[in-house]
Amino acid sequence: MNAPVVPLSRLQPTAAPASPDSACIAYVMKGFPRLSETFIANEIYLLEQMGLRLRLFSIKREDEPKVHPVVRAIRAPLQYLPKATSLSGSFLPSWLLRNFPNFAAAHLRVASRHPLRYLSVLGSALAMSWRYRRGPTTLRKVFVKEFLQAGHIAAEVMKDGSVAHLHGHFCHGVTTITWFASRLTGLPFSFTAHAKDIYQAELNPGDLLERKLGAATFVATCTSANAEVLKSRSPDVHVVHTIYHGLDTEYFAPAKGNGRDMPMILSVGRFVEKKGFEHLVDACQILKRAGLRFGCLIVGEPGDAYDAVREQIDRLDLGDCIRLRSAVTQDQLREIYRQARTFALPCQVMEDGDRDGIPNVLAEAMAMGLPVVSTPISGIPELIDDGEHGLLVAPRNPAALADALRRILTDDALHQRLSANGRARICARFDSRRTTLALRDLFVRQLQREEVIA
Repeated sequence: MNAPVVPLSRLQPTAAPASPDSACIAYVMKGFPRLSETFIANEIYLLEQMGLRLRLFSIKREDEPKVHPVVRAIRAPLQYLPKATSLSGSFLPSWLLRNFPNFAAAHLRVASRHPLRYLSVLGSALAMSWRYRRGPTTLRKVFVKEFLQAGHIAAEVMKDGSVAHLHGHFCHGVTTITWFASRLTGLPFSFTAHAKDIYQAELNPGDLLERKLGAATFVATCTSANAEVLKSRSPDVHVVHTIYHGLDTEYFAPAKGNGRDMPMILSVGRFVEKKGFEHLVDACQILKRAGLRFGCLIVGEPGDAYDAVREQIDRLDLGDCIRLRSAVTQDQLREIYRQARTFALPCQVMEDGDRDGIPNVLAEAMAMGLPVVSTPISGIPELIDDGEHGLLVAPRNPAALADALRRILTDDALHQRLSANGRARICARFDSRRTTLALRDLFVRQLQREEVIA
């Protein structure tokens, strides 16, 4: 399993595959491929390059018109689960009549092969619907849906015969499905926890997260801050491992000059409130009133906050200096990074606990040599030492954000120092070959049935 790693910047889908006789890991994801989750595609590609054999399951079919090149270089077969309609507002028996036929054949295969095991997991799903109910008599019906989906994965895994381990990405519904599939097949499972899936109580009600932590053979998460939270809730702290999302530092590398007369502030992310884009817009208003020459570009998938941000720009008459652009491919984004003078992402923690971990775009910008401005929440201080690798300001503070941006835009010495130090930090700690190797080692030890201890 020591195949040479081909850098993401030189993708070669014809690279030598793992042996067809080697044990396989089933990766379970909510949707694949997703532009906003390129880190998962990169991880899968690099694990394959390191000699692991994978099989991919996606709960939802993604119909995104743009696909990152790394997706086309992945060898692992991808299977989409049968579509299951939303449970919202549905009467459970009626929902089952509509949806169970799509899963019936798979469940029949699993039940006929392991009837007692099947009945045990079915009983658990029904019990969880009651145990984690939303009200005195309101069942949490999603566990029934997740049991149906797990049965499909279990049937495919049993038919395959080479799958030796299951892994879920994000520790809410996807990992519940992976856990159910693990119990149906008798195979071990692990999962990766990221951000809101850890912190939003609604996604793991009651002691559900603790139970998943207790059942998994190992848990990976992308920040030390996340790891401390998970360890505080885990029956065994040794199952939790911090593995940063890496990036290809050869691909994300500085270019000489940016070719722009107007200094550009860049921000990238889905238009959701936790990104803090409204505070960036307010900061731009402060900079404009101060007479600073600049432009600002915000790139990302439209989300719940998109209309509000667009209306805010219009209301503040900032259309001449702030532009919005929808999601782009990684190649396009790299070119946009090259046009920027600095990068800003004023992240914030929401009332329901939702937050970022370490935003991948912050690391990408630093690797590209852009000085960055962000906030000291969640895992961001693990990426940026304030004043050394970037500038950190208090969340929801447009004045402080504007001042930090002004300093970077006007102080060439500060710009150069943060640019060099930020790039060095990424190369030292966040190179994808190093971070993915740590995950690969966890999988290898699991496939060899060694105890996985942090």
